[in-house]
Amino acid sequence: MSVCYPARELQQFASTLFQRVGLAEERADIMAGVFLQADLLGFTTHGLQRVVSNLEWLQSGESRISGEPLVLSDRGNCFNWDAQYLPGPWVLTKAIEQALQRIPEWGVVTASIRRSQHIACLAAYLPQIIEAGYVAILTCSTPGENTVSPQGGLDPLFSANPLAFAAPAGDYPLLFDISMSVTAGAYVARAKREKRNMPSICLKGSDGKLSDDPQVFEQGGSILPLGGADHGYKGAALSAMLEVLSMALGGYGRADESAREDKEANSVFLQVIDPQAFGPRADFLRQAVALSGLWEQNRSEDANPVRVPGQRAWAMRTRQLREGVELYPSIMRDLQPWAEKLQVGLPAVMPRG
Repeated sequence: MSVCYPARELQQFASTLFQRVGLAEERADIMAGVFLQADLLGFTTHGLQRVVSNLEWLQSGESRISGEPLVLSDRGNCFNWDAQYLPGPWVLTKAIEQALQRIPEWGVVTASIRRSQHIACLAAYLPQIIEAGYVAILTCSTPGENTVSPQGGLDPLFSANPLAFAAPAGDYPLLFDISMSVTAGAYVARAKREKRNMPSICLKGSDGKLSDDPQVFEQGGSILPLGGADHGYKGAALSAMLEVLSMALGGYGRADESAREDKEANSVFLQVIDPQAFGPRADFLRQAVALSGLWEQNRSEDANPVRVPGQRAWAMRTRQLREGVELYPSIMRDLQPWAEKLQVGLPAVMPRG
C-alpha cells in the first residue's frame, strides 16, 4: 500500500522547516510551494528532495537568509538582477511576479539573473504562467559546474543546462523540462546512492570509454550531451546557446574566476510572452490545440498512446492535488532527521491502495 500526503500538509511542513532555520514566513512559503509543484508534476529529483540541501545552505550561509536582489539594469521589458546568493526559488518567483506585472504593457518580458542559489525544477515555475494565459521560456546554467562533455571531448565542460517551455494548448499545456545532457546529475547521484547502474549508456569515463556505471562519473568522467555518443554535437550546440542566454546576457559566467567558486549558484534566463501581443488569443489557441490534437492522434508503435509533452505531468498534478502526493521513498526519510532536529511534526498521511 502506498502512502500519500495532502499537498497543503507538505507545503506547510516544508515551509515550517525553512522558517525554523531563519527564513521569513513569506519566503519560506514560496520556497515550499516551488518544491511541492515539482513533485506534483512528477519531477521527483528536484522537488521536496531539494529541501535538505536548501536547509543546509541556509544554515551554512551559502544561501542568504534575507536581502533583495541587486538591480543591474532595467528597461521595463527586460531586466538583469544579481541575486547575490539569495535562495533560488524565492528569487526566480519574484522575477516571474515582475514579469507578470509588466507583460500587459510590454507583451514580451525578458529577465536575466546571476548568482542565484540553485533554482531546482524549472517546470515548477510554469503553472502560474500558464494559468495566466502566457507562454514561458526558462533556462539556467551553473558557472561553477562542469559535468557534461562536448561531442568528441574527454573533459566535462557544460552544466546540465535544463530548458523548460510551456504554452496554453486547451485541456493541458504543452510543457516540458529537459536538460541538454542525456540525463541529469541528480539521476546519476540517485543511481549511485541506490547502488545500481543507469538505465542506458549515458556516461563517459575520463579515458573516453562509454559506461552506465555512476562510479565512472564520480571518478572524473562526464555525462554525455543530449544526442548521446552519435549525435551529441546537437546537445553541445544547444548547451552553448543556453549558456549564452543565461550567462553571457547576464554578464557573468565562465569568464569570471570567481564564478568557478559559486558551486550550485545558477545563472537564469526567463522570457514570458503574451500571445495577444501578436494577434487574437483565439488564433493562438486554435493553432496550439491543433498541434496537441494531431500529436495525440498520431499512430502509436505499441499499445500506449503517443506521449504529448505536458499531458501526463498536468494530469498527475491535477490528480495529486485532489488525492494526495506520493513522494519518492527516500524523500521523507531524508527529511525526517531535519524534522526531529528542528522540532517540526511530520505531515499527515493519506493511505491508499
